[in-house]
Amino acid sequence: MKALLSASDRRGLEDLGWALNEAGYDLVSTGGTGRSLSDVGLPVTQVSDLTGFPEIMDGRVKTLHPKIHGGILARRDIPEHIDSMNAHGIDAIDVVVVNLYPFVQTVNRPDVTIDEALENIDIGGPTLLRAAAKNYPHVVVVVDPDDYEWIAQRLRGTDKSEKGKDVISVEERKKLAQKAFQHVALYDTSIAQYLRVGGAIHTEELTLGYEKLNDLRYGENPHQNASVFVDPMDSGGIVRGKRLHGIDMSYNNILDAEAAWMAVSDFHDQAVAVVKHMNPCGLAVHEHQPTAYRKAFEGDSMSAFGGIVGFNTKVKAETAEEMQGVLLDVIVAPEYDPEALDILKKRKSTRVIEVKPSQSNLDGIDFRTVSGGALVQITDSICEDPLAWEVVTKKSPSGQQLDDLHFAVKAMKNIKSNSIVLAKDQAMIGMGAGQPNRVTSVHLGLRVAGEKAHGCVMASDAFFPFPDGIEMAAKGGVVAISQPGGSVNDDKVISVANDLGIVMMFTGVRHFKH
Repeated sequence: MKALLSASDRRGLEDLGWALNEAGYDLVSTGGTGRSLSDVGLPVTQVSDLTGFPEIMDGRVKTLHPKIHGGILARRDIPEHIDSMNAHGIDAIDVVVVNLYPFVQTVNRPDVTIDEALENIDIGGPTLLRAAAKNYPHVVVVVDPDDYEWIAQRLRGTDKSEKGKDVISVEERKKLAQKAFQHVALYDTSIAQYLRVGGAIHTEELTLGYEKLNDLRYGENPHQNASVFVDPMDSGGIVRGKRLHGIDMSYNNILDAEAAWMAVSDFHDQAVAVVKHMNPCGLAVHEHQPTAYRKAFEGDSMSAFGGIVGFNTKVKAETAEEMQGVLLDVIVAPEYDPEALDILKKRKSTRVIEVKPSQSNLDGIDFRTVSGGALVQITDSICEDPLAWEVVTKKSPSGQQLDDLHFAVKAMKNIKSNSIVLAKDQAMIGMGAGQPNRVTSVHLGLRVAGEKAHGCVMASDAFFPFPDGIEMAAKGGVVAISQPGGSVNDDKVISVANDLGIVMMFTGVRHFKH
């Protein structure tokens, strides 16, 4: 019996090697792995000695040989296969232990060159894994170091008169084979992602590769199982966020934290967002961070209770003090002053998360599963110039109104359609989201804003099909409106705006978020 071992990750490999040796296996290995096993006293045959052919091209070609792959792929239940092995001097290889060159770790280095990346693309390893996994009824394939211990224990409990591989059941071998194919698929996906030109939206075939980070207690509801996965090609984003304090993140916490992080990431100026159920209910921009937080909180102080707060700048101690007395589930920011962190850690359960920007080349892509397939699009990250918007009413906006309209449009992109945002002095004072008709969203936004709506501006994610939304907004105190335009009733809507003496601008860009 022979076992082939070739591993870049050698955690626990020596113990597995001893267990295989004790179970009667002859060990076959490649250069570095072979030396590692020999150094602890294990008898090892180098692949080049087994094949009678040296490793060539700096090790690029070493296991690609009939004496290796014939020994792995031969079906032991087909006499013709056995005859071929005997005729060509091929010994059966019953166990294959392989893991691959560290491609992902290599390309995640900021200074990596293309030559280094290409040299870390494993060829022989995936081929060995695929061959062994294909023939799993006869071969045990092991790719995960976490499996070494239980396999070693099983082998040590084997009577030497038995074939060692037979103590690993066919069902267990099938699971190991699935794990091997999945590992190779993730590996190949990472390479394709690294080499992809033009982005995921332009490819004819698309695979996505993720590694499980951990299981969650449950999903959106207690009866739903859930897990969180990470993109191995990315070192940033919400799922890679560092929890500095607080209890574990839930499924809904992660979604809400992502919404808060994306809401503030759209702004170059210092911004603070308060999110509830994935919709920003408060958002503000201000050079003084505590003021930005206070204005965001006051956008809808009732909904902010138990919400998520997002910052796009380092959280300062004075801001942490300003936040005292308000129940918050999650706080996300790129950094925290030590003094701010000390204050926030006095909260018993609030999760304090440090987040770095996503670096994946899948960043900027929206991927959504639907029955039978998936929808893929680029994210709504267009940079609009408010000076290019068209004033369609007799009245033009003031400089402050134009600034507030620009702010409202940026805030609106992260709110579920039909979305309406009311803003004043670079702060959201009311919003309507997720309604089947636009006039209801206007009503909800005005109800939240209350008296603050007088003199405010309003942004709509899509056109107004009828004048009723404009009439309701003007009655509530709105003085300027932005919308994409494009309705068959544009002329009627503009006419009503003129009659009411308010400003209306057409942006020409729709911002649906379903």
